[in-house]
Amino acid sequence: MSDKPTIVFLGPSYPYRGGIASFTERLAREFQISGIDCLLFTFSLQYPSFLFPGKTQYSNEARPKDLRIKEVINTINPLNWLRVGRELKRLAPDFIIVRYWLPFMAPAFGTILRIVKQNKHTKVICIADNIIPHEKRIGDKMLTSYFNLAVDGYIAMSEQVQQDIATLGIDKPVQLLHHPLFDHFGDPVERLKARNELGIDHQGGLLLFFGFIRHYKGLDLLLEAMADHRIKEIGLKLVIAGEFYEDQIKYTDLIRFYQLEDQVILFNEFIPEQKIRYFFSAADVLVQPYRHATQSGVTPLSIHFELPMIVTDAGGLKEMVIDKVTGLVVQKDPVSIANAILAYFQKGKEFFIPALVKQKNAYSWPVMAKGILAFWRRLKSENIAK
Repeated sequence: MSDKPTIVFLGPSYPYRGGIASFTERLAREFQISGIDCLLFTFSLQYPSFLFPGKTQYSNEARPKDLRIKEVINTINPLNWLRVGRELKRLAPDFIIVRYWLPFMAPAFGTILRIVKQNKHTKVICIADNIIPHEKRIGDKMLTSYFNLAVDGYIAMSEQVQQDIATLGIDKPVQLLHHPLFDHFGDPVERLKARNELGIDHQGGLLLFFGFIRHYKGLDLLLEAMADHRIKEIGLKLVIAGEFYEDQIKYTDLIRFYQLEDQVILFNEFIPEQKIRYFFSAADVLVQPYRHATQSGVTPLSIHFELPMIVTDAGGLKEMVIDKVTGLVVQKDPVSIANAILAYFQKGKEFFIPALVKQKNAYSWPVMAKGILAFWRRLKSENIAK
């Protein structure tokens, strides 16, 4: 049994942008540090433009020179799925890591992987970001079942996803490995320098909402909390940094209705990698007021930058925040969120930092990579035992 397997990643990577692409590239680099050969199969077409809710699917960063990336998967062309499947079948990697976050991907991924597995060698490990989608549609369960038949085992990055896999009746091995910290966006910078870099002329308390904006993320709940007269009286401001993936009007209407124009600083854009550290360094606290969640790539990003969090008791969010130790966990309503914001600033950011720094060591990329390798060996040994 080789200690140096060959690995293919199936899912988003450059030239596509976003948290899943960043995760895939960082994990591939971690394997490569150990001398393990990795090849990334990404999309030639990820979503038809009319289905994509944002401004662009593509990164404006430079192409990574240290990764082998093939842009080959067309999610809406079945003939392409057959070609890609046959290519991977011939390559016969020891295992494939496939990302699953949306049932839309199930026909393409499921078909490709079925063909690959005809070689009787390659194992398929799915890192399940969302096994049950946030925004449900007819046919989701059927599509996920089709995909599942080609998978040998699952990596869940939160207990919530682990529970969701069980809820769907998926009878495959599951390994829980928590989301590592994004550590490749630079180091924190001094607070005032970060605010100057972003053009934020405010010396007082600053809250951060970060990431693309959809209903389930609860930004409207946070805006209602910001309207609390106690928050207005102490001069707190909110930075919203992310692209709207739904109609922006409902949020701008809330800002006008509650007269929050002077309290809200809006960066309506996908935040490029080189600017991320300035947002997390400028803020005093990250707020994630989600209605429901599996896990979030923003949470480990905040831990990396040693920025405490206020999160709602939604899914996997509360798994990474120790209430009243590394942050605050609250109920999903504006009053509870407002009370938590006030309680946080009464304690002060420095109260949470020592425990947050200690927590960082538990979420490393070597732990994730070693866990995946151990899981692959387990799948191989279980297959031999049958």
